[in-house]
Amino acid sequence: MSDSILRRVPVVGALGYVERVRRLPSSFTATLQREPENRYFLNAMAVLVSGEKLGYVAPEVARRYSAPLAARAETVSCPACRASVSDHQTSGVELLLDFSALPLDPAP
Repeated sequence: MSDSILRRVPVVGALGYVERVRRLPSSFTATLQREPENRYFLNAMAVLVSGEKLGYVAPEVARRYSAPLAARAETVSCPACRASVSDHQTSGVELLLDFSALPLDPAP
């Protein structure tokens, strides 16, 4: 994946957490947490801020980062921001993550 794509990783399902999303500043730090017991998506990676779930890493990205995340003992965090109005209008995306400096090597 290109660096520009890694700077704009969408968070899906954020509309389900809209009240939490609305309380966020424009930029913040998100924590990634695997959900191996998630029955809908084997590679589910929840996005948390201050312990509150805000959605999930987009499936096509989570698939590549789930195993490397599982191999780490420590918590993994990354910069995040609220999406622009145009992102929301064109795709419904509320939040974007920046994986460009993530301490994980993605699976091929």
